[in-house]
Amino acid sequence: MSQEEPIDVAIPLLASLDFEETLAFYNKIGFRTAGFFPDLYAIVRRDRMELHFWACKEQHIAENTSCYLRISDVDGLHAEYAALDLSPGRMDELADQPWGMREFHVWDPHGNLLRIGQIIEED
Repeated sequence: MSQEEPIDVAIPLLASLDFEETLAFYNKIGFRTAGFFPDLYAIVRRDRMELHFWACKEQHIAENTSCYLRISDVDGLHAEYAALDLSPGRMDELADQPWGMREFHVWDPHGNLLRIGQIIEED
């Protein structure tokens, strides 16, 4: 690959303290399991979003890890998630941010932060 070729995709790699719990949570929020290698690695997908998970034993790593998911209908996804009981994860309210994004946050059961947002369209 030459240096002029663009990178096609970046995929977040998050910590999982328990793959069974990780996969159950992400399946609940609309991701499907796309790959699972017990005690090693897991992959989930939803539409064009893909997240990878590695086996981790230290919760402080997950609690200090995050990724940003830019989507086209943040209000719709927030409403979908609000209708779910995300326990043991949690979610906050939608907010327009000064950096031009309308976003909300979801924490998975291990503390990984998903920042989910949409570009605010200017009138």
